[in-house]
Amino acid sequence: MTKTGEQKLQWVTDHMPILAEIEKRFKKDKPFKGLRISVCIHLEAKTARLCEVLKNGGAQVFLSGCNPLSTQDDVAQAIAAKGITVYAKHGCSVKEYDKFIEQLVICKPNIIIDDGGDVVEMIHKKYPENIKYVIGGGEETTTGVRRLQHKMKNGQLKFPMILVNEAMMKYLFDNRYGTGQSVWTAIMATTNLVIASKTVVVAGYGWCGKGVAMRAKALGAKVIVTEINAVKAIEAMMDGFEVMTMDKAAKFGDIFVTVTGCKEVITKKHFMTMKDGAILTNAGHFNVEVDAETLEKIAVSQRVARNNIVEYTMKNGKKINLIAEGRLVNLASGDGHPAEIMDTSFAIQALCAEYVAKNKLDVNIYEVPKKIDEQVARLKLKTMGIAIDKLTKEQEKYLLEE
Repeated sequence: MTKTGEQKLQWVTDHMPILAEIEKRFKKDKPFKGLRISVCIHLEAKTARLCEVLKNGGAQVFLSGCNPLSTQDDVAQAIAAKGITVYAKHGCSVKEYDKFIEQLVICKPNIIIDDGGDVVEMIHKKYPENIKYVIGGGEETTTGVRRLQHKMKNGQLKFPMILVNEAMMKYLFDNRYGTGQSVWTAIMATTNLVIASKTVVVAGYGWCGKGVAMRAKALGAKVIVTEINAVKAIEAMMDGFEVMTMDKAAKFGDIFVTVTGCKEVITKKHFMTMKDGAILTNAGHFNVEVDAETLEKIAVSQRVARNNIVEYTMKNGKKINLIAEGRLVNLASGDGHPAEIMDTSFAIQALCAEYVAKNKLDVNIYEVPKKIDEQVARLKLKTMGIAIDKLTKEQEKYLLEE
């Protein structure tokens, strides 16, 4: 199993040139010498590569997955063999998952790299005595950013955190192109069904929702968007999509993808009006967007229709299919974002961790320094072999005069 994990790790290493550039400097400068870094991100090959880069920068790295179904055991074994301390297992129970997260806190981390906010939550609630060791960290997702903002607003956050998800080089590409591609790769591989001609309902038109809707349209689907935000609803309309409420859309959808970061987006009243054979998926961080618990209760029977698909039969005889238990479909039922996309996101994580290590930050939530965002953009262009124009001194003077 370790061999397949090594193969996966080598493949992404070959396709993540930005991290390779950063790693060269980290090996020389050792910015994390003497520091412990706890990483809680979907445990697959790209995450393992980030941890390897941090370790080569001098850190002692502790790693766990942020979703029980996205952990790839072969990758976990491969990265553990390289000296990373791993606490994770595919398909672990909720109790086991909490224990794994707990280990990332017990180790007294100096820097936390979180995806969804579970490590930050755990250290604040159960191990406040270890907060004194934390100098800061970075958060990868929209869901985690919201949790941090809530903590900060209520005076509960006890150490500085950088909102990595808010960096342009993260959300413009990771959230839109990464989510857009990986969601449909996972759905198509899991179902082995055609997307063209089907009606796809995308709940939420943030950057992730935009990517999912755009790719569905490119695959030949008719796309309906549901939203609570008036501006985003208008944007979806002008992007060529139909907009309606979920109550109405539930009757038309063949495939549903929730991308809101909120709970109970698709509920009992929607299940009751869905087409026979409707497919439900979630692309938000937590498995609360589709009310799977209620679906299970109201179904008269259920069966595993295909690997990672449970088919529920309703009282009216119609069948509803749920992929990956309503968990993050692109990782619980696939390999996640493409390596080149995560190269930019994890480059930002690595450089933000370095920024935290080198600067004494006050307790607050911070945007990614513009310099880091721009550095990653320029590194990306360099790895793509692309050059761009520069302002002349006359042009700079002209813009300043404006």
